Amino acid sequence: MSIASPLFSPLPTSLDYVRLSGDELVERIQARKRHLNAVILGHNYQRTEIQDVSDFLGDSLGLSQEAADTDADVIVFCGVHFMAETAKVLSPGKRVLMPDLRAGCPMADFVTGTALRRLMDQHPDAAVVAYVNSTAEVKAEADICCTSSNAVRVACSIPDDQPILFVPDKNLANYVAEQTGRKNIIAWEGYCYVHDDMVMEELDRARAAHPGALVVVHPEARSELLEAADAVTSTAGMVEMAEEHDELIIGTERGLVDRLAQRYPHKTFVPLSGAAICGNMKLNTLAKLAWSLDHEQYEVTLDEDIRVRAERSLRRMLDLSGGWQAPSDEERRLELAGVRPHGCGCA
Repeated sequence: MSIASPLFSPLPTSLDYVRLSGDELVERIQARKRHLNAVILGHNYQRTEIQDVSDFLGDSLGLSQEAADTDADVIVFCGVHFMAETAKVLSPGKRVLMPDLRAGCPMADFVTGTALRRLMDQHPDAAVVAYVNSTAEVKAEADICCTSSNAVRVACSIPDDQPILFVPDKNLANYVAEQTGRKNIIAWEGYCYVHDDMVMEELDRARAAHPGALVVVHPEARSELLEAADAVTSTAGMVEMAEEHDELIIGTERGLVDRLAQRYPHKTFVPLSGAAICGNMKLNTLAKLAWSLDHEQYEVTLDEDIRVRAERSLRRMLDLSGGWQAPSDEERRLELAGVRPHGCGCA
């Protein structure tokens, strides 16, 4: 039987998929995706072979919004666990699958709903802002969510005299405090190890090797790097800058840098740090994706009360920023080419 047939039998173990060639895996993935009426979401930090078979590429919230806007019955999120949860929050009627449940986010794991409630008890008058890189349980406790691209705007929407509990990223919280001048932001002591591990010595070496390049850094990085950068922006913002500039030093995870280099081979994109690799993101592989589709695993589910409250904090953020709009024809063209120019700037 042709493997293009949607009735092709699933293989019994994950090891059986590892033994298949890349072409066989892609053919099986495409066939099973059609059979399930599924959509595959690939985060900017995924392996390039995962991005190649994804229907949408981008940042986590933007991907979840795109999936919610489709008529798909199944969402397969190639990212990390909080991202799949966000997809479920916004698409309660769709099944959400992850190729590998071990693909978690250490930064999101810094804070739990229980721990956040304890801090809220200590600061009962504070507003809670949850970065989208957090679990659904934490989002459910928040007054409003934010992304790296709208965190400053979200903070500015809160009265100046009201304290803000900002979770879980201390670096993004410090950036917001610097940009707004607020002294009443209480930052959770979490961070993204990929961005927090980048140091000035690496930036100095990259600048010395590429003196004409602009430096763009993600706001999850340390403050000294943000101060030294020419621009601070989300991964979506970095994609936009790649369209406009011929030479960039990029301070974020290598997956985005590698993808931009593929998309624009005539341009120069230099990783600020060659070690900026998220091992959690890289847990997803073509073999695991094929296995996930064939066996319809691993499904992400949420308690409905948590889902509803998490959606409320997300919707408040979207209402503040004017909501989400479907991509234009030009954006769709770039999606098919492998890079999204716009989206909510998370992770």
